Amino acid sequence: MRQAGRSLPEYFGVRGEGTILDAIRDPDRATEITLQPIRRYDVDAAILFSDIITPVWATGFGIDITPGLGPECERPFRTADDLKRLPMFDPETALDFQTTTVKELVSELEVPLIGFAGAPFTLAAYLVEGRPSKNHDKVKSLMISDPKLWDQLCERLADIAIATLRAQVDAGASAIQLFDSWAGTLHPDHYRRFVAPHSERIMAAFTDVPRFHFGVNTGELLDQMADVGADVVGVDWRTPLATARERTGGKVALQGNLDPTLCLAGWEAVKPEVRRILADNAGHPGHIFNLGHGVLPDIDPDVLARVVDLVHAEGTARG
Repeated sequence: MRQAGRSLPEYFGVRGEGTILDAIRDPDRATEITLQPIRRYDVDAAILFSDIITPVWATGFGIDITPGLGPECERPFRTADDLKRLPMFDPETALDFQTTTVKELVSELEVPLIGFAGAPFTLAAYLVEGRPSKNHDKVKSLMISDPKLWDQLCERLADIAIATLRAQVDAGASAIQLFDSWAGTLHPDHYRRFVAPHSERIMAAFTDVPRFHFGVNTGELLDQMADVGADVVGVDWRTPLATARERTGGKVALQGNLDPTLCLAGWEAVKPEVRRILADNAGHPGHIFNLGHGVLPDIDPDVLARVVDLVHAEGTARG
């Protein structure tokens, strides 16, 4: 998942001062941070060191990432006039640092590189709320009270995501992942009406590479997430793989779903959990073992290395 190396001591040696965006827009640092977990863990793919906010930040909307808090903007999105603050851009110019990073990585990696972007709903949540939110009350209120403006906002964010992902693929990324981190806060009917069409449009623009789709607490949405055009759907730890496979109807491969907090309990406690997930998959093809969300900074890197080794040894044996 994103920021896979942030529990590594070498990560903090390279990350430096400032916000995460300072590291992201430095190709040398971003390349090194992306490579660090590959060297440590011998995983089967790398994921670009970046953030879902990066393209929106590049538009000049006025959003930044506050250390210890997350994405924050002084002037949240409120009216149609705010659409002017989200202009389309040329990623080769506005995100030239990211293109450089992808090209550098592709030249060094012996495994595929996964690019990614944020889905319209999750990006809109940050822009409308103005900061991370538990209830997402403002973004849901906009969605329900002004569907026309909501669709205009999501169409703009989908355009930005498509441009960003296309630049990553053209630079050499082998696959894309669309993060809709907060979609799990929605009722299935609202996801169907207000979110799925925009995610589907993004996925439809990338029939030339494998497409991953991920959200947190999206167990009740998995059937719809399997229908927006993804080849792989992420499953967090709340939903057993067998249940996820039933809900997605075998249409997609599954990615997941070890609870990252369990890795804090030490290897002897985590080992049976890894085996439980492999058993839950029951040898079905189309399973990518992964955490059910991101790596926590306090996880012992040795535990993650042992997880990878066990999955390579026993996951292959199970088919």
